[in-house]
Amino acid sequence: MAEDFSHLRKQTTGKEYIMIRDTIKAAQVASMKAGDKPRLAAVRLILAKIKDRDIELRTAASVPEDDVLVVDVLQKMAKQRRESITLYEQGGRQELADIEKAELAVIEEFLPARLSEDDVRAIIVALIAETGAAGMKDMGKVVGALKARHGTEVDMAAASALVKAALSA
Repeated sequence: MAEDFSHLRKQTTGKEYIMIRDTIKAAQVASMKAGDKPRLAAVRLILAKIKDRDIELRTAASVPEDDVLVVDVLQKMAKQRRESITLYEQGGRQELADIEKAELAVIEEFLPARLSEDDVRAIIVALIAETGAAGMKDMGKVVGALKARHGTEVDMAAASALVKAALSA
């Protein structure tokens, strides 16, 4: 269900930008108006997890930028759903797997677009050259740099395997 969230755009440094949290809140309202109960439940679950994270960070020394925080929460939720889907399918509980798949689809709507595998490989090659990584002992340096620069755009589990393969070659 694609919604028009153009009314939420903010003018920042010459670019229009919508905060992910605002998009999620707008999706909640749209789901309520449409009477889409499964989607509404998933969106409310997302907002609850974000609120939990906000509460955790009240006493933190440094709080990440809002979109970074929201993307982190969404990535963790997506990872949990993928793991649950695998376990439910292995256990023969397809009806529960389908519920998790529906929630995962809603969560993924709000995540930034992922880089292609070829793009990730190119970034890894550049980071290896930049960090001077020579072997497996330098894998942490490369993965750390990748996560710092492209953590929201890359599946870090897959990226780690690509870094390992690149450093092994």
